[in-house]
Amino acid sequence: MLGLVGSLHCAGMCGPIAIALPLNNQSWFSRISGGLLYNAGRTLTYGVLGAFFGLAGMGLALGGLQQWVSIILGAAMILAVLIPRLGSAGKKLAGLTDSITGLMKKPFVRLFRVRTFGSLFIIGLLNGFLPCGLVYIALAGALVMSHIHEGALYMVFFGIGTIPMMLAISLAGNIISQKLRNRLSKAIPLFIILLGILFILRGLNLGIPYISPKLSQEGEKATMECCHPKN
Repeated sequence: MLGLVGSLHCAGMCGPIAIALPLNNQSWFSRISGGLLYNAGRTLTYGVLGAFFGLAGMGLALGGLQQWVSIILGAAMILAVLIPRLGSAGKKLAGLTDSITGLMKKPFVRLFRVRTFGSLFIIGLLNGFLPCGLVYIALAGALVMSHIHEGALYMVFFGIGTIPMMLAISLAGNIISQKLRNRLSKAIPLFIILLGILFILRGLNLGIPYISPKLSQEGEKATMECCHPKN
């Protein structure tokens, strides 16, 4: 859901890259295949990043800090939407990553000139590393997952959620006008607030299935045995 709703944001941030993909003058099969490979590359990068953040979350869980991290992240998401100054501060922080984007411009230009399926896949891989506030929010979710495979799957499904919009842009260009996109994107802050509330509920350990699951004693016992195996 985060990827699907947030893909409106992706259309503005990564849309120019998707539109510029060398898919013109090819059959529809080649265009669709190339677009899918590009998006598969992005999704794979998200999955790898999710695995790293899931691993970090596992360390926090073992240290008994994961619940607090979930609550803090949820509160930070809500405050970033409700307090414009925090949002502008986040934009300034994101501006520090412009150097990363600059370093990746040359590889992008070279790959766009190659015009092969392999180059489209690599473009997607590199695209996944570009600075993006929505990806940062998704990675916060991967951190809360507290497992490598759950963090990876979380980010893979996030990437899959963005594919319909990004693939449509690659095949048909800018199919949604900027005016309509701005209207639809107003739903993104509300969705971020709902996600923040979900993170807070998850950290409160209320015993609500799927929303705030209660940590079982068996799970805690298994964790202790994993960290301190018996002789």
